[in-house]
Order: sequence, then C-alpha cells, then structure tokens
Amino acid sequence: MANEYIDFETLKYLLYDVHQLEEVLEGDRFADHDVASLDMFLEAVKEFSDRELFPYIKEMDEQPAYHKDGNVFVHKQVDVMMKKGGEMGLISGTFDYDAGGLQLPMLVYTASAFIQDAANNHLPGYAGLTLGSAELIVHFGNAALNDTYVPKMLSGEWGGTMCLTEPQAGSSLSDVVTKAVPTNEGYYKISGQKIFISGGDHQYADNFVHLVLARIEGAPAGTKGISLFVVPKKRPDSDGNLNPNDVTTVADFQKMGQRGYCTTHLGFGDADDCRGWLVGEPHQGLKYMFLMMNGARIAVGRGAAAIATAAYHASLQYAKERPQGRKLASDGKKNPEQGQTLIINHPDVRRMLLHQKVVAEGSLSLVLLASKYYDLKETMKDESEKNKYALLLELIIPMVKTYPSEMGAQAVSNGLQVLGGYGFCTDFILQQYYRDIRIFPIYEGTTGIQSQDLLGRKLLLENGKALELLTNEILQTIEEVSKYDQLKKYAVKLGEKLKIAQKVIQSLLHYAKKGDFERFLSDATPFMEYLSTITMAWIWLDIAAHSKNALVTGQKNHSEDFYENKIHAMKFFFKYEVPKTSGLSEILMDEETLTIADEKEVLN
Repeated sequence: MANEYIDFETLKYLLYDVHQLEEVLEGDRFADHDVASLDMFLEAVKEFSDRELFPYIKEMDEQPAYHKDGNVFVHKQVDVMMKKGGEMGLISGTFDYDAGGLQLPMLVYTASAFIQDAANNHLPGYAGLTLGSAELIVHFGNAALNDTYVPKMLSGEWGGTMCLTEPQAGSSLSDVVTKAVPTNEGYYKISGQKIFISGGDHQYADNFVHLVLARIEGAPAGTKGISLFVVPKKRPDSDGNLNPNDVTTVADFQKMGQRGYCTTHLGFGDADDCRGWLVGEPHQGLKYMFLMMNGARIAVGRGAAAIATAAYHASLQYAKERPQGRKLASDGKKNPEQGQTLIINHPDVRRMLLHQKVVAEGSLSLVLLASKYYDLKETMKDESEKNKYALLLELIIPMVKTYPSEMGAQAVSNGLQVLGGYGFCTDFILQQYYRDIRIFPIYEGTTGIQSQDLLGRKLLLENGKALELLTNEILQTIEEVSKYDQLKKYAVKLGEKLKIAQKVIQSLLHYAKKGDFERFLSDATPFMEYLSTITMAWIWLDIAAHSKNALVTGQKNHSEDFYENKIHAMKFFFKYEVPKTSGLSEILMDEETLTIADEKEVLN
C-alpha cells in the first residue's frame, strides 16, 4: 500500500493559514514554540506513522485482539505505539512541563493525532486513553496519586482507561451501581463491573490505571452521588513492587471494526480485595469526567475525520488507476472502438469522490477549529474573550463529535461504491474503513445523546449567547467573502440559510417554552444534521475565503491549482449539501408528532 493516507499539504494549509496557528502561539503558555519547530514535530509524527502505523492496519484487522485465560492479547505494534509514542511526547504532548509534558497547543496535538489516526486508527486510542486518564489525575488528584501513577503513564509503560459504562446502565450514568466502601486506611473497597472499556488490558503494559466511576456507600441516588477513583490493575507498594488488585479481565468484545483496538469487560472486587483511591472530592466524579469530555469528543471527531480522509485517498488512488467504460461522445453515444477511460473521468464517480473530499477536509477543519477554541479559552488574558471561546467550544462540540462520525460513514460508503464490487472485498481496504468508522457515531455519547445536548443544552447556554457568538462568527465570514465577486453568491446563500435557521429554532423553542420537552427534543437528531450542515457551509466558505485572498494578494504558500481546488470544493458543498437543509427545515417545523410513544403502539 502506498503511504497516501492523508494530504499533508492540506493539513498544513488548514493549520497554518486557515486556523492561523501563530495566533495561538501568542499565548504565554506556548512561548517556547514556533511554527518551524512544530512543523518539525509534525514531520516526525508523519515519518513515525508511515513506518510504524500505516503498514500494519490491515494486519491488525486480520489478527484481532483476543481474550484467553483472563488476559488480552494484542498486536505487537501496540508496544511500539505506547513506548515509542511515550518517548516522542504523543501521550504527554499537551501536559505542562511540570508534569513531564511538552505544553503543545491542542491545535498542534490534534493535527499530530489526526496523522496517526489516518495511518492506523486501531493504535492511537491506546495512547489517547492513557492521556485522558492521566489528565484526570493531574487536574483533580492529590500529590500522591500524581507521583505514583502519572510519570509511568506518560512514558507509555502503564496504560490508562476511563471506566464509565456498566452492563445494566449503558449510557445512563445516573444508574451506575459500582460500589465504593470507605476504609480507615485511606482507600475504598471497589466492587462492580464495567463494559466497553477501550484499551483495558494487554500484554505490553506493566500495569493499567483505571479511572472508575463508582458510588460511595450511602451516596445520593442519580448522577449527584457518583465519585471518581483511581483503581490500578496492580497496586504499587512503597518499594515500587506491583501486587494484584483484584481487577479481572472478564472478556474482550469481538467487534465489527477497529478489531486491533481491544475493548474489555472488567470485574472489580470479585475476591473483596479491590482497592481504589478517591480523586478529588466525593460525589464530584461525573463533573470531573465531563470537564475532560470536550477533549474526548474532539478526539472522536478527529478519528472519524481521519478515517474518512484515508478512505478518500484510497478511493482516489483506485479511481486514477481503474479503466472501465468509455466517455460519452457529444451525440450521447459511446464509441466501442475507443479505448476504455479511467473511472475518475465519469461524472458520477467524480461526484462521489468530491463528496468524500468535502466531508473529510471540512471535518478536519471543524476539528481544528474546536482545538483552537480549546487553546484560546485557556490562554486568553481577557476574561470576556476567554468566556467567548469557552461558549463557542461548548456549542460546537456536539457537532464536532457527530458530523465527522455520521457524514464520515456516508463518505466512506461512497468510497466503497467508487470501487464497485471490489469495495466489498477484503483485497481492498475500503471495506475495513467502512467497518472501522461505524463505531464513531456511538463513541463518547451516541448521535442521539449529542443531538439532545446540542438542542436541549448548548443552544440555550447563557440565554442563547453561544448561538449569538457563533452567528456573529459566520456573519463575519459572509462579510469577508462578499467582497469577492466570484464568491458573493455563496455568501448570500449562507446568509439566507441563517435567517431560516432562526425561524426553525424559534419554532422548536415554542415547545420548550410550553414545557413540552419531549416534543422539543424528539427531532433533535434531524436538528443536529441541520445545524451541522449550516456550520459546515461556513467552514467551507471560510476555507474558500482564505484561498481567494491568497490568489488575489499573491501571498501564496501553495500552487494556484491548490487554492482553486479548495474553492471548487466549497462550490460542490453549496450545490450538493447545503440544499439538504431545506428538507430538514421542513421536517423540523412540521407540527405533526409521530415518534413519541403513547397508548396506541405503532411498532409491531
């Protein structure tokens, strides 16, 4: 397989030109970094991914993780990912220097992780979850927990996980029943089960540090009674020896995709000797976990965008090499004497490839924008500016997680279609990408959960202030684009869609004001698709604005064709994707209710 799983030039264009990394580097936190050094870091990540990740993606699918005799066995490249990744700062990148990190901007970390995800989406999750669980300890744990666990997690010697889901509770965390009983010795006795724990066990880590949500005995019911605990697979003693901690790997789930990324079922306290240490204050576990969730949801959107990107490049390569059929002559007939043409010359194949391109590149730009907001909310000195970027991030996060996941799956499906019958065969990687990406609409809160979060919570944040801020950002781009005659009609079209969106939102808020919240949220998922499509139209218009500005001013870092291709992609998005909002607005403003359960059952 050729190493064409991303367009590195496009990644750099989005990072440096569109999202202007240098603006982020003005923050004091990033004073030691400059574009040249960060560019070298990304080049090193690409070289590592070319050598250690991409060549093994098919092999990891064909040799999946498995459970035997209480242990999980994974591909040998997991060891390389954790140890070499630890050395390169792929786990510790965003952490403070004091914690052993590189103090990288989230924007750069996201770009580096995107490269890894596109190369082999089965591997970066092992490092990513270790990062996430270490981050919880750094932010909320005491000095003892930090000293005991964090260094070996950031080096990749120990793995880390987040243990939320239980067999009887699923996504409903208020129903968590894993129990924590206090002792007089500074720890709690933990008992319960957790399922779907990604990266939960394997032979290449000396220990696993599980961040477990549990309910302290006597705690209030619901989410208010949930606490967070560090529960190691093996507990270190004062001499550094590792002793079993009564954590059992019950099983490894065999999955449709991401088969090289193990997903475990863990048991805690079967022998009544599982010890956990409280992180932070009692009953604050869910709050702590969700403070880290924005990073996790950016990571899901990033991973989906990466798979969609890799699938696009695999489809494009096939379409450039596969001869089939003949081009139509001017009279609408085919000349059988004429030689076969490459399928990339057929308009319908080009339509599918362009759909893949606009979803993949647009999703990447959206994910990078969220990462930029994440950085700015942390580094801005002015409180009103900090609040602005915090609100913008909160509003777009459900879309950042959902659009690349849902539309990425559609894009990969189009890629499979480009290959025709071969797309369905294991000789080619498209079928694997199709299976791999299908979990992303489920990860870290399903599409339905994200959609209810967007409509029910984020849209109403601070009396609609977040939505007002996003609208202002879009209007600013519309104004910028309107000065270019070639692009003006697209700016006008987006402006019209914004006005209709206000009507759609008001019609939905009518139900909320009446207290009919079930009806208000019943079409949350169509609303997610609706608002995401409008947001992506803005993302593409912004990309086109930067491209047009480079062409007009002559301040070009890329070829003229490169910029023209970005403008062409924007036009494609406006022709083929933006009109879908008309049908969605009709659905959302229709007063008929057909999905709310009542006495008369219609599903039989």
